[in-house]
Amino acid sequence: MKHLKLFALLLPAAAGVTWAAQPDDSIQQARLAAAALGKTLKQELVSAMQQGGPVEAIAVCNLKAMPLAAQVSAESGWQVGRTSLRVRNPANTPDDWERAQLEKFQAELDAGEDLASLEATTTETRNGQRIQRYMKAIPVEGPCLACHGSALAPPVRTKLDALYPDDQARGYQLGELRGAFTLEKTLSPDN
Repeated sequence: MKHLKLFALLLPAAAGVTWAAQPDDSIQQARLAAAALGKTLKQELVSAMQQGGPVEAIAVCNLKAMPLAAQVSAESGWQVGRTSLRVRNPANTPDDWERAQLEKFQAELDAGEDLASLEATTTETRNGQRIQRYMKAIPVEGPCLACHGSALAPPVRTKLDALYPDDQARGYQLGELRGAFTLEKTLSPDN
C-alpha cells in the first residue's frame, strides 16, 4: 500500500505535469491529464517490453492501464480514459459523442491533418449538470504494432485471445488512428 501512495504522489511529477499550472484553463488541464496518462502508460509499456517482451506489455494494459487512468483522474479532477472505434476491451466502447469525434478524427487524418493536432471539446448537460468533455487522438506508434499490428507473434495472439475474446484492435499500421484519450468533468454552476 505504501508503494501505491508513493506512486500516487510521484505520478504527476514523473509525467512532467503540474495540475495547478493553469487553474482557469480547463482545456489545458485536460491536455495535461491526457498527456500524463499517455506518458505514464507508454513508460510502463516500454519497460514491460524491455523486461519480458510483448506478452508482458499485454499484462500492463490488462492490469495497470485502468488503475493508472484512475490515478490521473484523481490527481487532475477529470475522468480520464481511452476509447477507439476498434476496441480491445469492451469497457472502452465509445459513446455517441466519442464515436462521432473518432470518425471526425479519421476523416481529418484522411484529409492530411496531423494526427498529433487532433482534439475535440464540448460542453453538454447530463442529468441537470453541465459536463465538459475533451478528446485527444492517439496515433499508432512503432511499439504499438507488437500487440496491435498485423503480424502478431503466436504467443501474443494466444494471450490476446485468452484475455480479449472479442478483440477488434488488431491489424493497425504505423501512423494510423488507434483511438483517443477521452476525458470529462462536471462543471461547477458558476463555470
